[in-house]
Amino acid sequence: MKMLLALLGFLTLSASNAYADPAYEGMAKPWQLNFQAPATPVMERLYEMHSFLLVIITIITIFVMIVMGYIIVRFRRKANPVPSKTTHNTTLEIIWTTIPILILVVIAIPSLRLHYYMQHVVDPELTVKVVGYQWYWHYDYPDTNNSGGGFGFDSYIKKGDDLKEGDHRQLSVDNQLVVPVDTNVRVLITGADVIHSWAVPAFGVKKDAIPGRLNETWFHANKIGTFYGQCSQLCGVGHGFMPIVVDVVSKDDFNAWIAKKKTDAGTAAVTAPVAADKKPATKSTKE
Repeated sequence: MKMLLALLGFLTLSASNAYADPAYEGMAKPWQLNFQAPATPVMERLYEMHSFLLVIITIITIFVMIVMGYIIVRFRRKANPVPSKTTHNTTLEIIWTTIPILILVVIAIPSLRLHYYMQHVVDPELTVKVVGYQWYWHYDYPDTNNSGGGFGFDSYIKKGDDLKEGDHRQLSVDNQLVVPVDTNVRVLITGADVIHSWAVPAFGVKKDAIPGRLNETWFHANKIGTFYGQCSQLCGVGHGFMPIVVDVVSKDDFNAWIAKKKTDAGTAAVTAPVAADKKPATKSTKE
């Protein structure tokens, strides 16, 4: 009897492990039709705005199809051998001018509120500087608040033999951007050579990296996991080979990672912040 119970317990534990949730990955899935699942308040609002617009567009489309169908049937040649000579209808023209204006106002108000929310960085707790190069990213953690930064590193795509089990071809990188969960992260973005664009769909973030200009955006990741993005501005022959990977971890894990990076910065070659007009001759030390 004890052996039977032990066997049942083992099978139950094995089944639970087999169906345990894997580490969350924010990326596009095969046959996906909608946006990626939101991982920030900005993306949640973008998702809601998209759904709101989808309802409005669907209603307009159905209405126009019904009107066109009615016109085709009601005013076909057989039903109207003598066509109408009416050229103007003041009431109708007022209606079809006023209604679109009202629809645009209904769309514009939440759109402008969302735009303001996306642009307004509220009490940043951590600042990360992103520099786009042909064709990789450089990340800096400057000294802000209690983030314990003061170091930087490069992030290159993994190719060929560098790929390990669990890595994603043309999406995985050698050094991920690491940020803590439930933290307001300000992102300063610029380019060193041509225009790039730092985009992470699950965060609702897409900001151009323009040489000579420092753009700003922010995100507040509310979900632990690994999130993938790509350069979204055509930047040359290697444009499709500079992915973005953001690893969102717990605050304790982030503090431990920061401590390790600070130690490495004092004893090993962690890349220093790179000037906007220069490209490092060698890659940074991998994690």
